[in-house]
Amino acid sequence: MDLSGKRILVTGADGFIGSHLVEHLVGLGADVRAFVYYNSFNSWGWLDHSAPQVKQAIDVFAGDIRDPNGVRTAMRDCDVVMHLAALIAIPFSYHSPDSYVDTNVKGTLNIVQAARDLGVERVVHTSTSEVYGTAKFVPITEEHPLQGQSPYSASKIGADQIAQSFYLSFGTPVTTIRPFNAYGPRQSARAVIPTIITQIANGEDEIRLGATHPTRDFNYVADTVRGFCSVAQSERALGEVVNIGSNYEISIGETAQLIAEKMGRDIRIVSDDHRLRPEKSEVERLWASNAKAAELVGWAPEYGTRDGFGRGIEETIEWFTHPGNLAQYKAEAYNI
Repeated sequence: MDLSGKRILVTGADGFIGSHLVEHLVGLGADVRAFVYYNSFNSWGWLDHSAPQVKQAIDVFAGDIRDPNGVRTAMRDCDVVMHLAALIAIPFSYHSPDSYVDTNVKGTLNIVQAARDLGVERVVHTSTSEVYGTAKFVPITEEHPLQGQSPYSASKIGADQIAQSFYLSFGTPVTTIRPFNAYGPRQSARAVIPTIITQIANGEDEIRLGATHPTRDFNYVADTVRGFCSVAQSERALGEVVNIGSNYEISIGETAQLIAEKMGRDIRIVSDDHRLRPEKSEVERLWASNAKAAELVGWAPEYGTRDGFGRGIEETIEWFTHPGNLAQYKAEAYNI
């Protein structure tokens, strides 16, 4: 499927990955409808910071993914839906799990139900590497068992199963994309890489973090966005789950030291109990196999390997340390 000229709905378009995806799709020549979370300030989230030509090109729909009528209205006349809208903060899911079920599970149900009824050509449903929990084997393939080690990950497992059930039951043209840890410009400070960068950029030498021994498979947002498009374009991906990961593993502690090195600073990491997950909830190891993505949809990371990760970190630092961008973050606070 050629995405140029297609009317594409992006839910969660106001967020970190969603805003980058909208900009990329506009660049490909797609007719983009951006579903943003309704608010009385008429804020479009990160899309407010997009280039004027992007804002002029998109059709913005303000709504709530939990509302089936609004979702159906937004999806009318769309060829493709890229469903990113979700609650994603793991600490917040510990004390507000009900909202995660409503947003992530019911929101996904609203999408696939409307897609079935409206005859949408393709739905790309967004999962997360968190559904795998701590790796039982590495690299993690799409056949790895699913483990709900937090209410967030459990809600995403439920959402994934809802999406797949509509493919199996009704032939709804769904593909599940499973990105590993995305990072880059605009990411929330609840995530570890912005947490480290913003503390250092604000002059801190003692960097407050949670557990530093777990490993992650970090993916620069440009690679993640290309993954979405590769999955959407592939007929072979229908009904499949596809990992989007770098196939490169690094610990949180090593990541912090790499960032400090790139920023020319010496740091000391201080453990902050508030940032620690409950012991059995911590995901100790994530390392993606991206072999299926390469074979099925022709995707490979441009920022994979240690060198690629270093380049992505440099680009992320450059964005976050711009005074106008840094001022939008509360580096002194713990963001859940």
